[in-house]
Amino acid sequence: MADSLSTGLGEEKEREREGTERDTGAAKPEKIKKNDGVAETLGFSDKNGGSMSKKRNLADLSLVRFITTELTRGYFLEHNEAKYTERRERVYTCLRIPKELEKLMIFGFFLCLDAFLYVFTLLPLRVILALLRLITLPCCGLSGSRLLQPAQVCDVLKGFIMVLCYSMMSYVDYAMMYHLIRGQSVIKLYIIYNMLEVADRLFSSFGQDILDALYWTATEPKEKKRAHIGVIPHFLMAVLYVFLHALLIMVQATTLNVAFNSHNKSLLTIMMSNNFVEIKGSVFKKFEKNNLFQMSNSDIKERFTNYILLLIVCLRNMEQFSWNPDHLWVLFPDVVMVIASEVAVDVVKHAFITKFNDISADVYGEYRASLAFDLVSSRQKNAYTDYSDSVSRRMGFIPLPLALLLIRVVMSSVKIQGSLSFMCVLLFYFGMITLKVLNSIVLLGTSCVFVKEANMEEKLFDPPPSAASSRVNSRAHRTKHVHTAPQQEATADKGGPSLTSDNSQLPTIPETPAPTVPKSDSDTFLTTPDEEEDDKIINTDTGLEGDGLKNRTPKKDLLEIDRFTICGNRID
Repeated sequence: MADSLSTGLGEEKEREREGTERDTGAAKPEKIKKNDGVAETLGFSDKNGGSMSKKRNLADLSLVRFITTELTRGYFLEHNEAKYTERRERVYTCLRIPKELEKLMIFGFFLCLDAFLYVFTLLPLRVILALLRLITLPCCGLSGSRLLQPAQVCDVLKGFIMVLCYSMMSYVDYAMMYHLIRGQSVIKLYIIYNMLEVADRLFSSFGQDILDALYWTATEPKEKKRAHIGVIPHFLMAVLYVFLHALLIMVQATTLNVAFNSHNKSLLTIMMSNNFVEIKGSVFKKFEKNNLFQMSNSDIKERFTNYILLLIVCLRNMEQFSWNPDHLWVLFPDVVMVIASEVAVDVVKHAFITKFNDISADVYGEYRASLAFDLVSSRQKNAYTDYSDSVSRRMGFIPLPLALLLIRVVMSSVKIQGSLSFMCVLLFYFGMITLKVLNSIVLLGTSCVFVKEANMEEKLFDPPPSAASSRVNSRAHRTKHVHTAPQQEATADKGGPSLTSDNSQLPTIPETPAPTVPKSDSDTFLTTPDEEEDDKIINTDTGLEGDGLKNRTPKKDLLEIDRFTICGNRID
């Protein structure tokens, strides 16, 4: 019995062993079939599949099959549709930039031209009317009424500044300055020209503050406490500023004139290459919409100033050649080359800035609408500034020094003798008035269209600066309340006395709002944040947003940005 049991158990174990061997033998071909594709792709086979790889044809692993695979393999762009659509939109944006930019540049050019012509045409008439009022009112016995309105006071001050500065500029010898600059080396003149550009920006930024301080000091209500040094010191500072700025622009125009008259045109080429260096300094930096708005205003001012400088150069050269029209065609290619290089640099610079910073080309329409709003709001009864001053703040373009230099050059280049010459001058003056009036009418109509397209016309009828100041105060109160709320919750959790119960027992002291500088209605319109304003918390102590980005400055309204406002820790 024992032997039969042992033999039975041995037979069962042998059957089980044979079954497991059959199962493993059947699983190996399946694994080889699964790994066959991988082995073919990698070009080698596993040791367990060695018998199968030996049977495979060696021609399947040849170089011909690899090349065939490389030539016939495909891919599908629609698998990443969003990426390629974005790239295509970037290309379309770059193609739209020249058109949109030139629209803004042309509109800004005529704005600067309007402010520039105002100095020659309407300002002298307004000064004459103000002086007549100043003389006739005491004679009529109207001593109780105000002698001059604030706008008339500002006009008289501008007129006196122009007269005094012109008398000072008459002592400057343009010919001596020309020969002094001509004797310098090319590299030295290139450095001088760059220094003059930097100095011009610094003069413009500080000069408009000097003029605004003078206007406010002269028209400030007398019942207020005196907090200034007086009108006369401010007037002397303004006269000194306008004279020095006009002298600086004269040196800049003389340097450009030397470049035009050089024999090999090397200095002119170097000065033009300076524009392309500007691309390197601007394109590869981070820009936001406010920064780009500043740069656009700067480019408008720079282009208009260059046109006036080229006009001065042509006048001086035509005088030296006895107004020979043939010499004008000699200067024409150089003038076209300077203008073309300026336009090309602006287009390339703005195209790549918008590309690298994902800014749409439609933003130039917003910039144009903001400039148009300044023009329309300056025609309101509650306007707080003249439009020429608004252009000066927005673009950094101050017309007084440039107009003074042009008057100086024209008076020295054109000789007025005889009654016929005076008649020609009078006709030219009437022609300038006609051009100014037509330009103002067209600009005003175009600006109204831009304001209506941007849905800004309702802001024109808002009450003036009190709305803006109340908005700022309420925003500061709201942010202050938000920052004190977490502290109250923390003390309540600790079991300490609550701040609300203590404050309820204290007497309420009415807060007196600090005096704020009047702002225009445009300060409350166009904003450029990427998210809703209510979702942001701004710390009133540091001026930073409380969203975790400690180094980020709060967003500013687009129409609060002038030429010299620091946006994103840079001025362009």
